[in-house]
Amino acid sequence: MRSRPVGSRNTRPRRRTTALPDVLAAVDLGSNSFHMVVARYSHGQLVIIDRLREMVRLAEGVEENGRINEVVAARAIACLQRFGQRLRTVRAGSVRAVGTSALRVAHGKRSFLARAHAALGQPIEIISGREEARLIYSGVAHHLPREPGRRLVVDIGGGSTELIIGEGFAPLELESLRLGCVIMSERFFGDGKISAKRMQAARVAARLQLAPVQAAFRRRGWERCAGSSGTVRAIGEAIRELDPHTAVITPAGLRRVLDAVVAAGHIRNLSFQAVTDDRLPVFPGGLAILAEIFAVLRLKEMRIAEGALREGLLYDMVGRFTDEDARERTVRSMQLRYHVDAEQAARVEAIALRLLKDTRQAWKLRDEPAAGLMLKWAARLHEVGLDVAHSGYHRHGAYLLENADMPGFSRDEQRLLARLVGGQRRKLARELLLELAPPWDREALYLIVLLRLAVLLHRGRGRDELPRIRLSARGKSLRLAFPARWLRDHPLTLADLQQEVQYLRALGVRLVVGPGR
Repeated sequence: MRSRPVGSRNTRPRRRTTALPDVLAAVDLGSNSFHMVVARYSHGQLVIIDRLREMVRLAEGVEENGRINEVVAARAIACLQRFGQRLRTVRAGSVRAVGTSALRVAHGKRSFLARAHAALGQPIEIISGREEARLIYSGVAHHLPREPGRRLVVDIGGGSTELIIGEGFAPLELESLRLGCVIMSERFFGDGKISAKRMQAARVAARLQLAPVQAAFRRRGWERCAGSSGTVRAIGEAIRELDPHTAVITPAGLRRVLDAVVAAGHIRNLSFQAVTDDRLPVFPGGLAILAEIFAVLRLKEMRIAEGALREGLLYDMVGRFTDEDARERTVRSMQLRYHVDAEQAARVEAIALRLLKDTRQAWKLRDEPAAGLMLKWAARLHEVGLDVAHSGYHRHGAYLLENADMPGFSRDEQRLLARLVGGQRRKLARELLLELAPPWDREALYLIVLLRLAVLLHRGRGRDELPRIRLSARGKSLRLAFPARWLRDHPLTLADLQQEVQYLRALGVRLVVGPGR
């Protein structure tokens, strides 16, 4: 039976849904605070059953050489141990933990991530700035009333600021700026002193970061504005302390808070009851950023939203158990954008997944469902590089997949996809397996081999069905068995397979090709 084309303009694949776990949890390793939210999904809504938050200030521990200093690392690991204990208690059936700005810029973080994984009991994904923005918008949109028109969402974190314009649940414009309350406060108010001159310098620095995006955002436009995150909430509460009748953040309210902060002269003299002691050191930097966002984007008012990144993560997890996985939408979009031959991709996908089924018992992949998904998406996207050039198209495809904005995918997932596509043909470089997160640092080679064989077997791009092929495995020793006489009748395929034996041998993989027993 011939496989149905995947990703064509008139065909939308149906994905088998999986029952939602009773309990889901999202962990946000932010640059300022770590958050954990635990929820149940009931009647189309997430019901929050537990929240944990600790001020870790991870960005504070990223030193000039990019390393995370041990004092802050120990603080972060201790927090994750406490989160891990709660996860075990609530028995969450599905958990996602993500790292944001501080972990994006940190160097040599593999050791820290391994310790964090052990402490939490879950792997840590590092997401891109635009993916962070997408998830923030989802979290906010699910907590705001459904209103017509576009909305601007602003989230000021410890290491980055996200700006999003969206309509309904759909983001239209996404930006992530290297502009956070921890970084800004350390740079301009690190010794605790506050002055009009320092505040002005901080605002100019924020303006420089905002300048490249202001035209695009003003051109797109919006009807309403909402702010999320602890920084925006703290500023809003400080405004209400000075004027109890104010329900939203306004330019006038910001001016009053700015005047009060500068008049205090030092962080220890700030007397806002709404600003907690652990937030005081980063409050001036966050205030400078928000004041400039209001000035540059000419905002009249901003309401405070309840949702944020962690709620967006929860809704994204719900989508992965239904037919709304953002990664599926991204793959379909990239197939269309790069003019992928959907029928050829479907043929390669079908044989790749069949070979994975043959070897799943022997290889005992630690995360077999994820392996199948990554192999499937690599098959669907293995020819995206043809839109650049035929020569070296596997390398062009790898570059696109590693560097493109791919909503729903973590950085590690993008890197793995890129390595699979980059390793689909010709000589295999050992560098393909470097810098992959566990378990893919050990298991990606298996998926590369399966994709290579699938691409090779459909090199002719014909619609004729392949015969029943059997792949058996024992570690890195493989046997690919064909029906009797088939290889003799297909000499080009046989020649390609003989060359493939040599390619794989260079990486310690032994492939034997012959008739079935």
